[in-house]
Parts: sequence; C-alpha cells; structure tokens
Amino acid sequence: MVRLGYAVSVTEVVGIVLGAGASRRLGRPKQTLPFGDTTLLGRVVRDVEASSLERVVLVVGGAADDALAGVAPVRAEPARNDAYGSGCASSLLAGLDAAGAADAVMLILGDMPGVDAAVIDAVRADWEAHRPWAALTEYRGAPGHPVVFSAAAFPRLRALHGDKAVWRIVDAEPERIRRVPVDRPLPRDVDTWDDYEAALAAFSAPGATGRAPARGA
Repeated sequence: MVRLGYAVSVTEVVGIVLGAGASRRLGRPKQTLPFGDTTLLGRVVRDVEASSLERVVLVVGGAADDALAGVAPVRAEPARNDAYGSGCASSLLAGLDAAGAADAVMLILGDMPGVDAAVIDAVRADWEAHRPWAALTEYRGAPGHPVVFSAAAFPRLRALHGDKAVWRIVDAEPERIRRVPVDRPLPRDVDTWDDYEAALAAFSAPGATGRAPARGA
C-alpha cells in the first residue's frame, strides 16, 4: 500500500490537467461551477499546483476564457484545445504538445476534486521507484486517476482518438500498467448535476449563495 506524503526525486513528471470538456450531460460549463471559494476546475488546479510536479499544463477548451478567469492559475500553463468537441483524446494531444520533452506525464481530470497533492505525490513517487510503462491509481480496488505514462508511451498516446481513450490503453495493455494502491475511496468525477451536488456536499463547499446554483443557471 502506498503511504501518502513521502519525498520524491527530481525526475521531471509534467502534470496535464484535462479541463476542456464540453459538459454535454451537465448542460453548462462544469469548469466554471462554484466550488467553495473557487470553481470546480479551480479546486483541481489548486491541488495539482500544491504537488511536487515540476510543471503543470492546464488544457482548456469549452468556455476557455471563463474557465481560466475562475481558476487564476499560479504556475499552471494554459493550453487551448479548440478541437475539444471531438473527445478527450484531443485534449490529451494538446497537453502532450504543451508538455514537450519529459520523463513522464501525469493525467489529472479537471472535473474530479479529491485527487489532492498527497495522492499525486504518492503516485508520482511510486512511478519513479519502479519506472513502469504506465501507472494507474487504484482506490481500494477501483481504478481511477491520476494515470502516469512514461515517455515510451507517448507515441501510443498520440495515436488515440475520441473519448475514453486512456481506458482503451488500460484495457489493451494490462501487463504494462502498474497499479498503485491508495487507501482512499474512489474520487467522484462530475458529469451530471447530481454529481456536482454530491461533490459539494462531500467537500462541504457550497457556492457563494450557500447552495448550488439553480440547475441550468
């Protein structure tokens, strides 16, 4: 079991926050939803920026200007994905382009609060200790993010298309994926309004009015 909070070395692992989704099921840009004193995407970026990752790339697409205004990144480098409507693989490609040369990239979902700096650092440290082709976080037996891909996997990542692209690699290459166990519940990603309200309740982070904004507002 991975222990959260121990030190990591200086290998460059670039974090790629995937925050360019079209929010089709939610009906409004989820990146800009209020979340405590920031936005949903802002909460994720804040946790990633608090980690040991040397660089952080923030991929935005849908409602990009509003999303960036709500985040106010400190050290995350914005990268725009104008093709976000074609699926998450386009955001991954934009992130890889912005990351450039690196020993590995760590993919972090922009709609999954709960992946904090302790988890990021523990997964990164485990990857550095074993140097697998890829590493997948496993929360009490349930697979989740972040996912780390070594530089050797970049050509495979660049060949992906559409949605759920990373999971297609996980399913196709199980023997090359190291699973990193973390003793926490699987963080919930926000795809629907019910997911958003559940995330607010879990984090005790109401919007500025003390409750979630009205649906469709």
